Amino acid sequence: MEHAHSFSVVFRGNTPSLWLSMSIVTVQLGQCGNQIGFEVFDALLSDSHSSQGLCSKRENEAYQASCKERFFSEEENGVPIARAVLVDMEPKVINQTLSKAAQSGQWKYGQHACFCQKQGSGNNWAYGYSVHGPRHEESIMSLIRKEVEKCDSFSGFFIIMSMAGGTGSGLGAFVTQNLQDQYPNSLKMNHIIWPYGTGEVIVQNYNSILTLSHLYRSSDALLVHENDAVHKICAKLMNIKQISFSDINQVLAHQLGSVFQPTYSAESSFHYRRNPLGIDWHVRPPLSGLPPLGKMSLNKDLHFNTSVANLVILRGKDVQSADVEGFKDPALYTSWLKPVNAFNVWKTQRAFSKYEKSAVLVSNSQFLVKPLDTIVGKAWNMFASKAYIHQYTKFGIEEEDFLDSFTSLEQVVASYCNL
Repeated sequence: MEHAHSFSVVFRGNTPSLWLSMSIVTVQLGQCGNQIGFEVFDALLSDSHSSQGLCSKRENEAYQASCKERFFSEEENGVPIARAVLVDMEPKVINQTLSKAAQSGQWKYGQHACFCQKQGSGNNWAYGYSVHGPRHEESIMSLIRKEVEKCDSFSGFFIIMSMAGGTGSGLGAFVTQNLQDQYPNSLKMNHIIWPYGTGEVIVQNYNSILTLSHLYRSSDALLVHENDAVHKICAKLMNIKQISFSDINQVLAHQLGSVFQPTYSAESSFHYRRNPLGIDWHVRPPLSGLPPLGKMSLNKDLHFNTSVANLVILRGKDVQSADVEGFKDPALYTSWLKPVNAFNVWKTQRAFSKYEKSAVLVSNSQFLVKPLDTIVGKAWNMFASKAYIHQYTKFGIEEEDFLDSFTSLEQVVASYCNL
């Protein structure tokens, strides 16, 4: 079976460092973050334990060791424990997540790695950010600090959260901001779910612009999945008739797992690289101004989103003979970057999960300009008529905060449009 997929990534330009060492601490926030987080860890461990005929015993053992060191710590009885902190303002989802992990018999979460309360955020971003955040900051950050201290070689945080809800988005933005303040030299990568275009909650556009603008200031990279796109994969590629959130989360987990699992380093076919995501985090336009435009693809009818960077990860059978020359076309990239600096390809003959061969594209490109512009426009129309603003101002998010968010995201849209 073959498998190919892609998703988008947005970077800040002033990232302090790469994920050069191994261990990553995952922070799962809200219902969305905890459900996806479980599926990610389950997919990672299941894949690392699967037998691969194309690989030698030595290669399989090295792959397993690299995966476990990055995402799990060992307990005395040999059961791997996820390097994770679970946060939600209601206990139901966390209890379900802990139980499912323990019942797997393959891995589990730490006994004291959870924080939950008995009152949620009611889809109100302001309540998550301004009330739950400050009230529980010390307890949550203490759990995260203890998890970091367990790592022999700590590299950064992977933060899984929703974009349009209350706890996941509002509290998630608050926690990410605190991580930036307390761990300024460690990478903060946020995985966010772009809401359905048809709307999930009436204030989702407000919540989305507040989340994105705050994360753009405090996160180093945003990995973005669109619910509509993943839903289409379930319906058209997997032929699922009644699509559940569990189906969607498993697709997300497989895509994330196929990115984060080890690949060979450039130096050796037997040593797995220590950097889980290989895009130049320091990229920015030249200060002297942009060079003249006008590069054309050899294929004049080709239409595409201009990219800052692309990473292709190939796994499984025939990876060495796979043709990736099309990704080196200069017309794919902004004119101030050469393809040699903007494109990376990673390969390993060890297949991922049940797929004979798989390909994943992680792209920092103009792909999200249109959906971002749409969300900003819808939120602005609501804001101009003062709709639901009182639900935010009563918890300390003022109109000035909204205006700052609009300004920030309009600049992001403009910057990507000008690639």
